[in-house]
Amino acid sequence: MLPPLYGRPIRVELRHTLGPHLAATHIPRRVILLDAGLLAQPGEFERILVHEIFHFVWVRLSNQTRRNWEDVLAAELAGRVPGELGWSAEWRKAKVGRSDIRGRTPGWRRYVCESFCDTSAWLYAGLRRHDEYTLAITARRARRSWFAEHLLTGGPVPV
Repeated sequence: MLPPLYGRPIRVELRHTLGPHLAATHIPRRVILLDAGLLAQPGEFERILVHEIFHFVWVRLSNQTRRNWEDVLAAELAGRVPGELGWSAEWRKAKVGRSDIRGRTPGWRRYVCESFCDTSAWLYAGLRRHDEYTLAITARRARRSWFAEHLLTGGPVPV
């Protein structure tokens, strides 16, 4: 279940097809586009929608909070923790190295954002099992704790 959210409305539109993509988000226009095919897949609609909603949350986090999330992921990578909580983060994770982390390259920052959104979907979409949930259990627990400490302590979450 989603935590309480607040902010201006976000329009969600279903499209017959989005080509190779399941969803797209346009933050300035406050629009989420979803491929209508998601409706035929139990749990997928919710998982993808929550992921996209949390792109709006990500841009409203403080720089300190985003950096703190980066630290969580950098520690996982240093510890060679395998897996992720969604394909959008997983394929980006496979491409980042230590120099990306040190330089905070665009590839690293995209991975960090996608990992935050995939983790949010894992936490709040109500889907306990999924083929894309490959992150080690100990790392999942650490991420759940991070969300409890950094995101859920100040009342409703801004979108």
